[in-house]
Amino acid sequence: MKNLIILFFLSAFSFNLYAQEINIIPQPVQLRPGLYPTDKFKIDNQTIIFISDNKAMNSATFLAEYLFKHYKLNLKISNTAGDGNKNSIKLVLSDQLYQNPNKYFVSVLSTTLNAGASSEQGLFYAVQSIIQLLPVTTTVNELFIPSVDIIDYPRFDYRGMHLDVSRHFFDVAFVKQYIDYLALHKMNYFHWHLTDDHGWRIEIKKYPKLTEIGAWRNGSIIGLWPGQGNENIKYQVLPTEVKITPKDAVLKTDGIKHGGYYTQKQIKDVIDYAAKRYITIIPEIEMPAHSMALLAAYPELGTEPNKKYEVAQTWGMMNKYNNVLQASDTTFKFLENVLTEVMDLFPSPYIHIGGDEASKVWWKQSAVSQNIMKANGLKNESELQSYFIRRMEKFVNSKGKTIIGWNEILQGGLAPNAVVMSWQGEKGGIEAAKQQHKVIMTPEIKMYFNHAQFAKEDSLTANKFSPLIEVYNYEPVPAELTAEQAKYIWGGQGCLWSEYITNPAKVQYQLFPRLDALSEILWSPKEKRNYPDFRKRLKAQFKRYDLMGITYSKRYLEN
Repeated sequence: MKNLIILFFLSAFSFNLYAQEINIIPQPVQLRPGLYPTDKFKIDNQTIIFISDNKAMNSATFLAEYLFKHYKLNLKISNTAGDGNKNSIKLVLSDQLYQNPNKYFVSVLSTTLNAGASSEQGLFYAVQSIIQLLPVTTTVNELFIPSVDIIDYPRFDYRGMHLDVSRHFFDVAFVKQYIDYLALHKMNYFHWHLTDDHGWRIEIKKYPKLTEIGAWRNGSIIGLWPGQGNENIKYQVLPTEVKITPKDAVLKTDGIKHGGYYTQKQIKDVIDYAAKRYITIIPEIEMPAHSMALLAAYPELGTEPNKKYEVAQTWGMMNKYNNVLQASDTTFKFLENVLTEVMDLFPSPYIHIGGDEASKVWWKQSAVSQNIMKANGLKNESELQSYFIRRMEKFVNSKGKTIIGWNEILQGGLAPNAVVMSWQGEKGGIEAAKQQHKVIMTPEIKMYFNHAQFAKEDSLTANKFSPLIEVYNYEPVPAELTAEQAKYIWGGQGCLWSEYITNPAKVQYQLFPRLDALSEILWSPKEKRNYPDFRKRLKAQFKRYDLMGITYSKRYLEN
């Protein structure tokens, strides 16, 4: 072990043109030619993956399975020292290497590829870089990797990506693929948007109607909101009422039933899958708004309990419909029971409770809501929302967990321990950081990958524009924060809302290559940001996506 580490650190530290030919995304902190730059390491069926510790088995297995799946090479994994003397990939775990658990090194020599870290996740990140050193075309039964040395670690602790499965449902097999995409880019959080107006996607055993009724809708609008045939329907959300013109308007949809949900057994399977890739899944259970699917199943929890709620069939801002929960003890008990089952499933220390786009109109119109406000000394409906969030936070905290909410949870006063996810620009994140709360930056105009990538898109997308260069040039730490305040910027996240995304190929198209840009701004040093160099490295990445069968826009290949 000692000789291995010494050999690695004797490598030349100078950068040259050779090192620049390595195309890794996100860009490593340090990348330089190996001790013998003209050497190449060969991988064939005789190559051994040697592990120094059984805790490295997960990373070794991941690498071996990748090589078999994409190159049909079947490598042996061994923890026997003698085997390590052959042409070998050595995966070394040692707590003496680095204090930073995410830090790793890779050193490629002629007969040995060495990789090491002080933690399992650090070693896994090393494996992701090894994968990106592999050629994307191969001769029969052998691969060659150039001699290179890498030292690397992330800039931000939170590197997240979101997927909305409420608007359109995606099965377990694809969710696992999605997690693999995040792993390749060294992302460590998957925000799973499991409930919304358009479908409830997680089995809750205590409340079976959530999936029996709430997981299914009877149609979807055609085209961009408000949808074909609905162009003459107008909505006006006023402080005390919502006006719909004409009053007898009936929304037109395609009439095709859509839905699905994950059983708790399936949820556990996905959690285990993500854990093996060192990705924490953060579940989102929306409240107090975006709850039409819940209310379709349990209308007694709404502000109009005698109303027949239906799972939403149209997109757009949903506060034109009554989709808010009543802030009653009955509702709180219901949500506590739901969250208990959710928290028992997910080991994540964080639970996302939404908190966005709650129209105050419905609480203004509800006598029960007004009585609740009066009984609790609340001056207005914004304070009622804060009361709602604080009640739920207190319960979540009692279970040893922390809530995350969209930036609207700042309205009426921020819950004491909440993490803020800033989507309406950066203002909410700045305000939360100044209040010494953790912040995740995901401003819509930059970080929403359901937006168009090009001025004229290949298919239907949300009617906004987030081109690759603007994603890449985004800086998650606002300039107006002091150095002390900036410490509360935990990281950033991309979001993928699925109103206009109905199949896995479209998910891939919207995700790539903006996920590559996101991974680099969250992982790589700020001073290494270089868009022309990033575009050059993308060319190799696209060939890798071809190998993996991933869909992306061919327009990126034109220049």
